[in-house]
Amino acid sequence: MELDFERCYRAVDSRDPRFDGWFYTAVRTTGIYCRPSCPAVTPKAENVAFFPSSAAAQRAGFRACRRCRPDAAPGSPEWDVRADVVGRAMRLIGDGVVDREGVPGLAGRLGYTDRHLNRILTAELGAGPLALARAQRAQTARVLIETTDVGLAEIAFAAGFGSVRQFNDTIQEVYARSPSQLREHRPAAGRAEAGTITLRLAYRAPLNSKALLEYFAARALPGVEECDVPAYRRALNLPHGSATVTLSPGDRFVSATLRLTDLRDLAPAVARCRRLFDLDADPVAVDGTLAADPALSAQINTDPGVRVPRAADGLELAVRAIVGQQVSVSGARTTLTRLLPPVEDGELRPFPTAEAIAELPDEAFRMPVARRESVRALAEAVAVGKLTLDPGTDREESVARLLELPGVGPWTAGYIAMRAMGDPDVLLETDLAARRGAKALGLPHTPTALRAHAERWRPWRSYALMRLWRSA
Repeated sequence: MELDFERCYRAVDSRDPRFDGWFYTAVRTTGIYCRPSCPAVTPKAENVAFFPSSAAAQRAGFRACRRCRPDAAPGSPEWDVRADVVGRAMRLIGDGVVDREGVPGLAGRLGYTDRHLNRILTAELGAGPLALARAQRAQTARVLIETTDVGLAEIAFAAGFGSVRQFNDTIQEVYARSPSQLREHRPAAGRAEAGTITLRLAYRAPLNSKALLEYFAARALPGVEECDVPAYRRALNLPHGSATVTLSPGDRFVSATLRLTDLRDLAPAVARCRRLFDLDADPVAVDGTLAADPALSAQINTDPGVRVPRAADGLELAVRAIVGQQVSVSGARTTLTRLLPPVEDGELRPFPTAEAIAELPDEAFRMPVARRESVRALAEAVAVGKLTLDPGTDREESVARLLELPGVGPWTAGYIAMRAMGDPDVLLETDLAARRGAKALGLPHTPTALRAHAERWRPWRSYALMRLWRSA
């Protein structure tokens, strides 16, 4: 990826936090790389190099700044929204695919050879999949070192390293401290109570947390999730087991408290939490585009930073979308609750897997026969691998396969693409609530006219849709 030196240097000179995660600043005289917003003295231009990823900076021999902790910066919004192979690869690497399946597994998911995928990522990001995964392992290890009392050898394997020696060498190289030194100097407030990991998830301001929490609260599924004004709590299905997470939005950070059954799931859990709250979005870019429309500008000025509530589990979101067709939010929630196994101890449980849903008897689906068959067909397609709804999926291909399922039309497929696959440019112009919101804002509110008007909102029509729903 080409980085414009002058533009990057101006961002560093102004310490603009909006560019955190977009690129990384390395200083040759110190051997350190930082966020653009690092409060350290701005280096001379001739001593600076810019990198598109922390992995590229590490690969070039720079270590992470101890002051601004660039490895913990918000993820790049470019990789979050891009639907090409690089964007998909970054989302899959963030979800821990390389640690679980290796580079061949990542390449196979993307439909490329290992060698060609390495060339693509190196050209765009300055580092191949192994280096990108290594940078993530180092950050995961640092979180575990500084927030838990787990033994260092156990942390090495939980973070995805192949050996303790590899773990020690990587931590020393990236942070210029050994694992034991990191533990000695961990923040006083860094340690969590036994059995939990607490960390801060950075985001780009502004974040309209009230809008997010209201949306999740209205649709909270008893036994799976719960939400009130200060926090959102839910259970997760993760590659090595289940977990519960509590997300509490704050100033510049969302506090995440995780209870994992397997420490190897830390990186996937963090990726799902960031996805849920759309924390890698760039609200300034989104609101800037939408505010150019006079019909939306007043709302954006008074209510900035509205995100798209995303999904931690693509299958769960797809089942919700099908069950919610042509019924109220509360009615859909009641129907969905009947699909869940009973919970007696009050603990949250993850949403059932595709295999479990496909095997449910007919009487478990208290809904019209056609809708029951749609849910079952969806679950079967996901269970056998015919349909993929994870963040690294090919969006166009997955939408096409969704439309092949009985009872799944453009509205349902678009809704799933927006919330489960992270498509930033979905409109749903036939949606009744969207049309009511458009009318309330003085916008055209017939499907054809609304779609034509919405061309000016590209590529952020999903965010415009959230504002139409709020106006309704």
